[in-house]
Amino acid sequence: MGNILVKMEKKYEEMLDKAYLNIPKEALEHSRFEIPKVDSNIQGKKTFVKGITGIIKEMRRDKKHFFKYLTKETATSVTESGQNIIINGKFGAIQLNKIVENYFKQFVICPECGKPDTKIITQQGTKQMKCEACGAISPVKGI
Repeated sequence: MGNILVKMEKKYEEMLDKAYLNIPKEALEHSRFEIPKVDSNIQGKKTFVKGITGIIKEMRRDKKHFFKYLTKETATSVTESGQNIIINGKFGAIQLNKIVENYFKQFVICPECGKPDTKIITQQGTKQMKCEACGAISPVKGI
């Protein structure tokens, strides 16, 4: 009886080792992700947002989708100007950072593990967010 338990324990440890090797490297990292902050200033009736391409690069999402979301949330037009954008209307940094934060929560950050290592995939005709860190798949609305 004792011999069987030793064999089962050894097999269990082998299975654990095999499972550990199959875990994506991103899931093992314990770095804290921070949503990037918007650098903006208001000039007259327009808001200028600097370095938006860096934020979009961190999102790893389609720039057009983010601009569409931003247009909807601000209820005004957004114009791209090089690495910056111009928003018609006066929007403070707090307001814009909240919009960016909501975008990340809705379209970038995994609802299961909280990591930003996700990509948008199409499964059976619907858009889904697949986490490259934990493997979770969740539906995405609004894409």
